[in-house]
Order: sequence, then structure tokens, then C-alpha cells
Amino acid sequence: MWELDRHSGKPLYEQIADHLEQRISYGEFPPGSLLPSERKLADQLGVNRSTVILAYAELRAMGIIESRSGSGTRVSTSKWGATPKHTPNWSRYAEGGSFLPNLPFMRKIREALNQHPSLIDFASGELAADLAPMEEIAELMSEHRYTSYLGYDNPQGYIPLRQALVSYLNTYRGIQTAESSILITSGSQQSLYLITQCLLSPGDAVAIEDPSYCYSLPMFQSAGLRLFRLPVDQHGICPDDIRSLYKKHRIKMVFTNPNFQNPTGTVLSAERRKQLFEVTSELGLPVVEDDPFGLTAFEDAPPMPLKSMDVNGSILYIGSFSKIAASGLRIGWMVAPRSIVERLADARQQMDFGLSVIPQQVAAQFIKSAYFLPHLERLRTQLHFKRDLLIESLQKELADLVTFTPPRGGLHLWCHLRPQVHDGKLLEESLKRGVVFVPGSVYGSDSGFVRFTYARAKTENIGEGISRFAEALRELTS
Repeated sequence: MWELDRHSGKPLYEQIADHLEQRISYGEFPPGSLLPSERKLADQLGVNRSTVILAYAELRAMGIIESRSGSGTRVSTSKWGATPKHTPNWSRYAEGGSFLPNLPFMRKIREALNQHPSLIDFASGELAADLAPMEEIAELMSEHRYTSYLGYDNPQGYIPLRQALVSYLNTYRGIQTAESSILITSGSQQSLYLITQCLLSPGDAVAIEDPSYCYSLPMFQSAGLRLFRLPVDQHGICPDDIRSLYKKHRIKMVFTNPNFQNPTGTVLSAERRKQLFEVTSELGLPVVEDDPFGLTAFEDAPPMPLKSMDVNGSILYIGSFSKIAASGLRIGWMVAPRSIVERLADARQQMDFGLSVIPQQVAAQFIKSAYFLPHLERLRTQLHFKRDLLIESLQKELADLVTFTPPRGGLHLWCHLRPQVHDGKLLEESLKRGVVFVPGSVYGSDSGFVRFTYARAKTENIGEGISRFAEALRELTS
């Protein structure tokens, strides 16, 4: 993002005018396009409105912009003679295409975090720096010289990493597989994207959990899929609902996150796991299992994935390092029948010729190293501690206004708000107070739910963050 140079001798209004003129000349604001209001631009840049008024006055004097009462400030359509007539309308292009943008709430949250890094962050679904194995990975990188040829690698993934994952999956997740049945991806999200684009067609019906992380991903709508809900209760989804959806809508695939589900934190019960296999086997339905949180169990042994029980080969299993190690490595994987792996590897080769080999080398070394298990144990302990801090803060500040079930693993706490509040207004009030969260409606739920992620916020900020959220909630309900 562009920032003002407050140490420059050049007045702030001139810096703003020059920056806008440059963006207009590059075609980012085509002729006739609407510019931000004076007040909105002032808020974005952290200056007084009078500074923006001066900047706009400078541009008007140059004939670059024009203002009309009731219609705002727009880029002039007549400046530079005929040249603007040939400028592409980039705004129209940006609003077009078949791949939909992120949901408005998610864009607002991302924009707020970019503009105000000091926000107490209960929204970002990733580990804080103090939870990531930064020192361990730095040590491995100093111990091992990554000197292999830095050309395009196998589009299915770096072979030594796939070999390391065979052992990892068997040891930690009870999954027996071969390197030829593993596809390395750029995190779980790319796995989901490849599935929706390559294995399904526009108009196909799929079943996803409700609430579900999948609702926050416009990629499903971009693929033209019809989404049908599988309600989640304290024991996970009810497999009988799958049979009902199949009869009504001929669903072609089921997406589930059975271990510490995002956002609710629930674990699919043993009885329902058995029923899920019975129903999907009877109907011949493939199941996509997303398992990013399974190894984060706080006290009990980590729940095993569905894939560990899969004797018919009906589960497409997705895993990732993002929630247990380092999201910046962008290392995920999919375990699937070889025909599916080959199909998706061919597709991802068309996209990017495969991942960078260096983070794959780092990941392979890390999961084979003596650092991995101690890191997991430390991660579980620290996540458990942060979860307890969050719960303690909620009970102190909002015991009469929220209800929740403490998760036994994962990164998220799902809360139901007793008072009726508008999601957007609550987020706005919270942002004013320096704290951000994800409204429950992002995940397909009704208003009145919020997701707090306790892995990202600093330990010392958790109590303060909930105190500020409580102020915002009470402001709206007073």
C-alpha cells in the first residue's frame, strides 16, 4: 500500500495529488470513474479532511478531475484530448470474470489488518510467529545446503517430500499410502480449488457442513456448484442428512472437516464416522476430508482422520503445514487414487509448473528431523494456554452475553451471542476499538455468532482484545 512520507519537505496534499494523478495516468481510475469521497480518503490515509480537499482542488485546477454536487468527484473525461478514449476501463475488467472476489466481510477484515497492523487479531486463521518453528527451520536451513537443480520440479511434488509424507502420514495420522498417491499443493486451499475445477462441473450439487469454512470461499460459487447444507451439532454432521440430500439433489461429493471443525471446533463422533462410511459407500459418493487441525489436540490423543479407516478408497484426504508449522511455506498435500493425482498434477502444471522446490526441501527436512515432535508438543501446550486465556476473558467480560463449547483442539472458538446484533455494525464497532474477529455469517450461519481465533493474537493482548469486543457489543445492546 502507498503511504505518505511525513518526513518529506513536500506538503502532504501535494503528495496525495501526485499519487492520484499517477494512478489516473496508469488507467487505474479510468475517465469518468468515481474517486473516494474526501472523508473516506482522509480516513484511509490518516490525514485531516482539509488535506484531501486541497489535493482534490489541485487536481481540479489541472483539469484531471471534476466534482459535481450530488454525484461526487470523478476523473475528467476530457483531459488530454482523445487519449483517454483509448484507456481500458480497468474497473469494469476488475468487476468481471468468472472467479468471484472474496466476501465483503473478508475483504473488510483484510483491508483493516493491512491498514492497522496494531489491531488485536482474532480473525486470521494462522499461527502467530511465536507458535511457528522459526528457530528450528532456520537451524535446518543452516545445516543443509539446498543445492539441487533449481528448475521446474515434478508437478506432483518434490519426491523426497512425498517420501517423507508417506512416513509422516503413517506415524501421525494412521494413513497408509504411497508417494505416487500424494500430490503436493500450495496449501489446503489449492487442493480444494483443484477439486472444484477439475473433478466437478458447473451445476453439480455438493454437500458442505453448516456452518463451514467452505462458505467463506467464493471458489465454490465461481465453479458454478450448488451448495447444500449438512448441519453441524455437538457431534458433527448427521450422515442421514447426506442420504436425504442425495435423494433430493443428487449430490456428487461431500466436503467435511471432521477434526476440530472450522469454525465450530467439533469432532465427528465415532458412531457418526461409521455411519458416514456406510452412507457414502451405499451411494458411491466421494468424500473430501480436510484435516488441518487433527494434530492440535490439547489433552487426549489426536483424533484419527477418516482416511485412516478408508478401505474402499472413497476419501480424498487434504492436509497442510499451515496450521501446525508455518503457513508461509505454502505446503499442503492431497492423498487420492493415482488417477486423480495424475489428473490434478496435470492441471496444476498448467497453472504454475509446480511449487518452488526450496520450501518443499525445507518441509521434508523438518518432518524427518528431531525438531518435529517437540515442536508439536510445544504447539499444543501453547494453543491450550491461549484457548484458556480466551475463555477466561470471555467469562469475565461477557458471561451473561455469550455461550460456547470449549474446543479440545484447533485454533478457533465459536461463540453464540445472546443479544440480537447486526454483524456489520458489531464488526465496525469492534474495529473502532482496535479489535477484529470474523462474523459467523461468513461461514453460512445466522447472525449472532462469531469466530475468535486464539492462535494469532499475542498472549498479552487476548484479555484486552475481549474487553474491547465487550465494549463494542454492549454499545450496540445498551
